[in-house]
Amino acid sequence: MSGYVKVASLGELEDDTPKRVDVDGTPVSLVRTEGEVFAINDICSHANVSLSEGEVEDCAIECWLHGSSFDLRTGKPSGLPATRPVPVYPVKIEGDGPDAAVLVSVTQES
Repeated sequence: MSGYVKVASLGELEDDTPKRVDVDGTPVSLVRTEGEVFAINDICSHANVSLSEGEVEDCAIECWLHGSSFDLRTGKPSGLPATRPVPVYPVKIEGDGPDAAVLVSVTQES
């Protein structure tokens, strides 16, 4: 599992509530939504603010400052003012139930 780091347990993640974690010095927002866990860089590409402080809806996270939304699967913005995507990272779940480990790799973008 080279490159993957345990960042949380599944039970620590609430549906549609971003959780900021640090993965090898990279700020990452973890989001559990629609039955999956996503990892997206926590810094908005338009303004240097934390995406984990925003809201999640329809598999996207909204920047609280100017309202740009980013697709959790691709990192692409869905509207202005952001025009550049933010990196998304692969996630692996090891185990079952609330104690399952959530692992993220920031050495490769998904």
